[in-house]
Parts: sequence; C-alpha cells; structure tokens
Amino acid sequence: MIRKTAIIGMGALGLLYGDQIARALGPEAVAFVMDPERRERYRGKRFTCNGEEKRFRMVSWKEAEPADLVMVAVKSGGLTEALDTMASSVGPDTVILSVMNGISSEEILARRYGWNRVLYCVAQGMDAMRDGSRLRYTQVGQLCIGAAREEQRPALARTAEFFRSIRLPFTEEADILHRLWGKLMLNVGINQTCMAYGTTYSGALAPGTEANRTLLAAMREVIALANAEGVDLTEKDLDEYIGILRTLSPDGIPSMAQDAAARRPSEVELFAGTVIPMAERHGLPVPANRFLYRRIREMEAGYPEAAEREGACPFSKR
Repeated sequence: MIRKTAIIGMGALGLLYGDQIARALGPEAVAFVMDPERRERYRGKRFTCNGEEKRFRMVSWKEAEPADLVMVAVKSGGLTEALDTMASSVGPDTVILSVMNGISSEEILARRYGWNRVLYCVAQGMDAMRDGSRLRYTQVGQLCIGAAREEQRPALARTAEFFRSIRLPFTEEADILHRLWGKLMLNVGINQTCMAYGTTYSGALAPGTEANRTLLAAMREVIALANAEGVDLTEKDLDEYIGILRTLSPDGIPSMAQDAAARRPSEVELFAGTVIPMAERHGLPVPANRFLYRRIREMEAGYPEAAEREGACPFSKR
C-alpha cells in the first residue's frame, strides 16, 4: 500500500500533485526531496496554491528515507541530477512515476532503478502555472498510467489503488505507448506553438491563424512519425487532444511559453529536437517542426546568461 510520497521537483506539476496528495492525506504524507543547498534557499519560503497558503515538507536527500511512491517532476535538463537526488528515497518496493514531458524519461529511470519500479505515465489536461512560489490552476487534469512490460504490473496495481483512494483523477491505459505518443503530439504542437508565437491556448486554437496552422501541421508530423515507429496514432487522436486544450483556461499558457516569459531555456529538445532526427531516420519531412525548432533556438539565443537562474516570472498577455 502506498502511504508516503516523495516528489522530486517543485515546479508547477510538482506543487500541483503535492497539493493534491496533502489535501487527501495530510501534509506528512508527502515530502519534496532536494539537495541541501536548495533546501536552505527554500527554508521559510511561503507557497500558495490558488491563493491558499501551503506549508510543504522539504527534506534534503541526505535526510530522506525510502518512500512508497516517488514522483519525478523536473525539467528535462534536471533528470540526471534527479537520478541521484532520489536515490535515498527509493527502496525495494518503491514505485517511480515520471510526470515529465517527452518519451524518454521512463527509459532513463528504468536503466538506473529497474522496470519493476518504473511505470509509464502521461500527465495531461492540467493548466498549472507557477509564478515564483505561487501556483494557480483551474484544471487538475489526469494521470494516464500503464504497463508495457510484465514486471511493471504489480507497481501499476498499487498505484491505481492509491490514486483511487485519494480521488486523484487517473486512467489505467491498456496501450500506454499509444498515449505516450499522443502526449508527445500534443506537446510538439501546443508547447512549441505558444512559445514561438508568444500566444495563449486560445490564440493557438484560433482557426485560420498562422499559429493554428503551425500547431496542426506539427501535430500531424508526429502522427506520421508515430505510424513509422509502429504506433497507431490517427486524426482521431489529434481531435481528442484539441478537445482537451479547449477545456483549459483560454488565457493560460503551457510550460514552454512560461519558460519564454521567464527567459529560461526551454524543453524544445524533447519535442522538435526529438522529432527531427527520428523523422530523418525514416525519411519523413517535418517542415513545421524544423521551423519551430529554428524559431525557438533563435529566441533562446537572445536570452541573457541570467535566464538560466531558477524561478519564474509572470506572463504578460500579448
């Protein structure tokens, strides 16, 4: 049975799930595990979720004990460090769940900790935005979890039971790899488009605009690539994800647009940076993703070195 959760990463998703677990089981049921230096920086910091003050447990990895569930909620550039930070939180029966973007984090985690601990997971449908120590969201979304290997099934059963017990929205996917590629398609479209065009969810979804044409073209390039990789992604999936986007706050923005607002390096390598070389291996044209990759890299080249600091800044509608 899962009782204690450790979360690696205090970004928007880390705070969102920390808040949900603490609401259900109390603040002692969840702890954010980090390096000692970050723990000192955060000491005494006041966090709020939708305006409500929260006091989260924060522990150094040196003091952490094995947890029943470890949620990895870092940016792509932080995964290598997270592998070490979480080590003291991983015991023989710990379940490891990544809510990171992209399609590679589970493989990386499993190489270190084994497939018997690591589940496939897709976090979708949430609109959480972090501004410094303030988190706001209107949609909790859901976690799609699943097993593609037999050794993952015991961890899947325990995690599903836990999510049901705390009433955290989730689905148990029969074909989790299909869902993983579907989320990649979504992120390739909405994350990159909102950043490249400096727009919101509603701006990217506005029919007939250049941003909307780019959004759809980039997503369709992922459909073709998924099919070449043996995953049956279709236009029906595209329509489903566009429907999910329409449920989000119209003035909200995804994580890469938040990175642009804060002038931080983005996760473009997880998206166009993954699609382009894979497409080359299959001989597939991906002009929309090439355009987005080039545009986002140009934007990042103009950031000052201070942009790499940790934190966030407010997004101004434009």
